[in-house]
Amino acid sequence: MAPQRFLVTLDGHGQANCYGGERVLVALERAQGFGQLKNLPRRLPVGCRRGGCGICRVRVLAGEYQSGPMSRACVSAEDEAAGLVLACCIYPLSDLSLRLETPVVVKAKGERALQPV
Repeated sequence: MAPQRFLVTLDGHGQANCYGGERVLVALERAQGFGQLKNLPRRLPVGCRRGGCGICRVRVLAGEYQSGPMSRACVSAEDEAAGLVLACCIYPLSDLSLRLETPVVVKAKGERALQPV
């Protein structure tokens, strides 16, 4: 039986095929390597690949996913409830629509605010 495959759409940039049980970040990197993701202002943001650095933040616009452990220093419980996750820590359960998010440090309290890419 062939593994389940889902379509991950990166808002404004293209689409990637992602297999069930595969991290979304891996699928996005593969798609970028094959030239399927266009108009990115830079290479796909990738850091530690294990949920600790927060560089691969995305907002889930539509679809279902399962998430693995993410550092609460990078993604608060409130952010996660609002669909903000780390691409290295989510696995698709359906087709997904995502938007890249860029962390912006708010100097007054040292908290992070997010701004769409």
